[in-house]
Amino acid sequence: MILSILIFIGIILKLLNGKATFIEILLIIIYIVSSLIFYIDLTTTHHYQYNSPIVYGGINGTGCYSPFAEQHSLTLTWFLYASYASMLVVWACKRFISPILLTLSLIFILIGILINIFIFLQLSQHDIGILSFYNKDHIGLSPIDSLFAIIIGLLLIYKSITQEVNKTFNRRYNNKFLNYLNTFLAKRGRNPIWLLIFSVPVFFIVTLILILFGQETNSIVKVFTETATWRFSQHSFPHPIPDNSSGGHYLCTVAIAGDPKLVKPLRLGKRHGKIIVVNRQLLIANAFEELIQDFSPKLHFIIRKNYDKYGFNISKKINSVFWSNTVYLLMKPLEWIFLITLYLFCTKPEEKINAQYAL
Repeated sequence: MILSILIFIGIILKLLNGKATFIEILLIIIYIVSSLIFYIDLTTTHHYQYNSPIVYGGINGTGCYSPFAEQHSLTLTWFLYASYASMLVVWACKRFISPILLTLSLIFILIGILINIFIFLQLSQHDIGILSFYNKDHIGLSPIDSLFAIIIGLLLIYKSITQEVNKTFNRRYNNKFLNYLNTFLAKRGRNPIWLLIFSVPVFFIVTLILILFGQETNSIVKVFTETATWRFSQHSFPHPIPDNSSGGHYLCTVAIAGDPKLVKPLRLGKRHGKIIVVNRQLLIANAFEELIQDFSPKLHFIIRKNYDKYGFNISKKINSVFWSNTVYLLMKPLEWIFLITLYLFCTKPEEKINAQYAL
C-alpha cells in the first residue's frame, strides 16, 4: 500500500515536469496493480506462520502459510521500502538530487534487486503437501511483483549509470592527468561492481540499526527460512484441523485431523453450509445416524441431544494428531457395528454411505 502511494506521487511529479512517457505510466500502473494484488493475497490468504495450525471448514477455513517470517519481517520491509523510495527518487527527481544521494539511492536499489531475486525464488516453489487435500483449489502467491521490481531496478541503474558516464565522457579538463583519470573512470563506469562494493557497508550499518528494533543479524535470512511450504522454508507445519463448530459427529470429525495415512481422508463435504473433510468412518457414522432417524425420530432426538451435550465438549479437547489418531482407533469398533447395521437394514448401504455430506 505504501509502495503504491510512493509510486503515485512519483507519477504526479513526472507529469508536472512533463517527463512521464506513456510506456512509463503504463508499466507503473501494471506494477501498482500487481503490488496491490500481492499485498491483499499476503494479508488475507497467505498469512499463517509456520507454527500455526490451519483450521479448515469454518469461517476462517481458507488460507495458507506466509512466505515470510513475521518476526523478521521488519528487516525485509525496511530494505524493500528503502529500495522503492530510491526508485522513486531516481525516476522522478534525479535532476534535483546530489551525487551522494544518487549513489546512495542506487545502492539501495541494488540491495532491493538482490532481495527481490530471493523473493522471486521463494515464491517460485510452493509445496503445500497434505494441505492440497484440504484446499484443492489453492493458488500460490505470484512472483510477478518481485520480477517487476527487479526489471525496473535494473533499468533505473543502467539508465542512471549510462547518463553519468556520458556526462563524464563529455567532460574535459585542461590538466592531462585529470583528463586521463576522467576517461579511465568513464570507460569502466558502466560496470556496476562499485555499487556492490559500497552496498556491503551500507547493508551492515542498516542491519546494526535494525538490531535496536528487535531484529537479528541474520534476520534477512531467517525471514525466508523461518517459514513452511516455500522454497527456502526450513520448517514443517502442524497438521491442519478440520472445523467441528458446525455440529455433527464431533468425535469422527476430530478423528479425521489425525495422520492421513491412518485416517484416510476421502473428499470434501458440506455440513450446515460449511465445507468439511470427510473419511469413510465419518460417512458411515452419519449414515447410521440417518438410519436411526428414519427408524425412530424420537430415539434419534434423545441420542443426538445427549451426544451434543457431551460429545462436543470432549471433541474440543482433542487438538493434536496423536489424540486424533487415538480417537479414530477407538471409534473403529463402533464403525464396524454401524457398517454391519447398515448392511442388515439398508437395501443399498453403499449408496447411502456415499450420499452423506454431498457437495
